[in-house]
Amino acid sequence: MMEPMLNELRQEAETTKRLLDGIPANKLDWRPHPKSMSLGQLALHVASIPGDLTRLALLDQFDAANANLEPATPEPKAIVMSALDKGLSEASEYLTSLSPDAAGAPWRLTLRGAEVFSMPRAVMLRSLLLNHWYHHRGQFIGLSAPARCPNPGDLRPQC
Repeated sequence: MMEPMLNELRQEAETTKRLLDGIPANKLDWRPHPKSMSLGQLALHVASIPGDLTRLALLDQFDAANANLEPATPEPKAIVMSALDKGLSEASEYLTSLSPDAAGAPWRLTLRGAEVFSMPRAVMLRSLLLNHWYHHRGQFIGLSAPARCPNPGDLRPQC
């Protein structure tokens, strides 16, 4: 049942690896605005999504009041790639072992005990694991472009 999602995760993992591997190590602390996450913080968030969301999916519910919303700063860059590899391994293992009953079972997000939403676990994985991952990967592309290629007219492949 989860084979299509597992295949998508594997395919998108390669794109994400190429993207994160292209981060200049000396630009991890770069940010476009003082209120923005740094490039390194957003990279680590993108890298951590597969593992973090897999750990949430193991639960029947999660109270968002318990979420740690302070982004960590990776030093060195290898931490980003390590987090991605570890999270992809956890997500692949979980999706491979997920039974149809568990995939269809309800998963709830609450805030201080009040239900925010409830949906089948497989739908939560599609929405929060994959769609959320794509959203932040796109955000990372936009944020990292000036750091990777400060000259907008530069047509090198990394730009």
